[in-house]
Amino acid sequence: MTMSHAIVIGSGIGGLTAAVALYQRGWQVTVLERAASLEPVGAGIALAPNAQRALDVVGLGDEIRALAAWQGDGGMRTPDGRWVSRTSAEAARERFGGPIVLLHRATLVDRIASRLPEGVIRTAAPAELADPGVAGGRRAVVSTPDGDLEADLVVGADGINSAVRGALFPSHPGPSYTGLTAWRLLIPADAAPEQPFELHETWGRGALWGTQPLKDGRIYAYAAATAPVGDHAPDGEQTELLRRFGDWHDPIPAIIAAASGGPVLRNDIHHMATPLPAYHRGRTALIGDAAHAMAPTLGQGGNQAIEDGIVLAHHTPPGGELGAGLAAYSAERLPRTSAIVRKAAQVARLQAVDSRAGVAMRTALMSAVSRLGPGLVLRTFDGIADWRPPQQPYASGTRDRVRT
Repeated sequence: MTMSHAIVIGSGIGGLTAAVALYQRGWQVTVLERAASLEPVGAGIALAPNAQRALDVVGLGDEIRALAAWQGDGGMRTPDGRWVSRTSAEAARERFGGPIVLLHRATLVDRIASRLPEGVIRTAAPAELADPGVAGGRRAVVSTPDGDLEADLVVGADGINSAVRGALFPSHPGPSYTGLTAWRLLIPADAAPEQPFELHETWGRGALWGTQPLKDGRIYAYAAATAPVGDHAPDGEQTELLRRFGDWHDPIPAIIAAASGGPVLRNDIHHMATPLPAYHRGRTALIGDAAHAMAPTLGQGGNQAIEDGIVLAHHTPPGGELGAGLAAYSAERLPRTSAIVRKAAQVARLQAVDSRAGVAMRTALMSAVSRLGPGLVLRTFDGIADWRPPQQPYASGTRDRVRT
């Protein structure tokens, strides 16, 4: 019998997770990536216990947990350095069954891609969905510069500006601007500030800053602020960060100064304020930002993409009833991710408060909640970080670990 063939368009975190899960499930998989390499855009990512449990299904969970850097406490601060609330790593571990793992996106992409055999991932391979196919009927068709490819399943993992989504739901308005722009920077270990500091997120007037240490000594930092869509600094984004955050508490000024040797990435934050009617059509499914782009305020964008890939493979065994499987995938993922998109948007609006009175009220509220215990702060992630995948880990064997 001919092996069922799945084509994944896009090699981001969600696309690669789906590829590995489908491959281990028994699919023949091809990943088509427009870029010339798998070097991911971005810097750091925080993997919550929900994503780690999803990666357990494909044998990667423990490998990722071993990369955990943050073992102590952290919390929220004001620009002058005052702690507003504290977060306990141990309390988070007890509540959700595991730690938060902070790592570089490139490291995560490499670990996931290592579970695929050589030749599965094709870079410099732009692809378009020509025909979504019909479940139980004609196969889907993907157009490439080298000709058309037919597939039993197509996975649209092509990001927030997904062309696959546009082909499936042309009347949908797509993502909208949240009103926030974001910066990301990665400081090498030899340039990082020497003084010890705790993981923190600092909220000011219509702006925030986050600092996260990585296990290898590097520092991942991010910032966000209200700004007109498409706005950029004429004299460079590092200078813009100094203008906005240079007088905030240590180590923020030192981290900005240390960024002179590397890129400072800036991107406007868009999200899917209007949910899609479904995450599939015909033989084609959407995952990750292509399906449910969200503000990064809960740190769940990549985590939800990983969940998507695992759940999709669970509902689509090769040779099974694909139509019913994709319908089950949409039914399981759409309510959950839509709720997280809304919750992330609520936090984004809270972060965007810029009046003095509004900021004072926000700070007082968060301080009061924190005094009642870290459990109340962690409740924000109830129903998110405690999620568990619908399937047990796939059996180990020749398809479990391909490259080391």
